[in-house]
Amino acid sequence: MNLNTHIKNAKAELTKVIFPTKGQVKQAYISVVIVVAVIAAFLALVDLLMSSVMSAILG
Repeated sequence: MNLNTHIKNAKAELTKVIFPTKGQVKQAYISVVIVVAVIAAFLALVDLLMSSVMSAILG
C-alpha cells in the first residue's frame, strides 16, 4: 500500500465521521462537570466521615 492510497482512504473515512454540534458539546461538558462535582462532594463527605471516626477511635 503506497502513501497516496493511504491518504485517499483516510480522507474517505473522515467524510464518514459525524462531528458533534456545538449544543451537544456544551451538553456533554455540563454533564461531565456535574458528575465530577457530585463525585468530589461524595468523596469529601466520606473523607470527613472517616476522619471523624478515626479521631474518635484514636482519641
